[in-house]
Amino acid sequence: MRVFFLITLIVLTAVTAVAQQVSSQSRAQEIAAAFTKYKSLTKEKYGFTKTKYKDVRSEPMLKQNAGDYAGVYEVSDLGDTLAIQVDNDGRIQANGSETVGGQSRTFRIADAKIAGALITGNKVYDNGTTEKFEGAFLKKTERNSPTESGTTTFGLGVLLGSPREYGGNTYDKLFYQRK
Repeated sequence: MRVFFLITLIVLTAVTAVAQQVSSQSRAQEIAAAFTKYKSLTKEKYGFTKTKYKDVRSEPMLKQNAGDYAGVYEVSDLGDTLAIQVDNDGRIQANGSETVGGQSRTFRIADAKIAGALITGNKVYDNGTTEKFEGAFLKKTERNSPTESGTTTFGLGVLLGSPREYGGNTYDKLFYQRK
């Protein structure tokens, strides 16, 4: 009876771990899809043809070791930064700064976890307020022409809990490029 119970417990633990990994992979895919876009327009007016083309492909960047995600990430247009450190024992420490309404504020990510290419936790600001944090480590390739090979960058795609306005633009997601 004990052997049967032990085998059942081991099987249930393995199934739960696989289900969590599949869930984190599908969530990372959803976040990557939010950072993927395609646009191809051609207009002809007065004998002139004007073409606009933009192809951005994002996919989760899965690394074997969580420590490979450590580094400093930046949203260059906004000046937002995020520094991620992974200790030898797997503990994750992350902190950053952002500008909201012309005011710079700092935060740390509490309870940070990396599962596959997905990072989750809670942003804790200096004044004690908190906000959910969720992002995916992505490989993003941008092409401005159908014939070019494109530019590939590695970074962190983050979905914002609440939209932010900056310079007349509203952001609901940010791409932190690795420095």
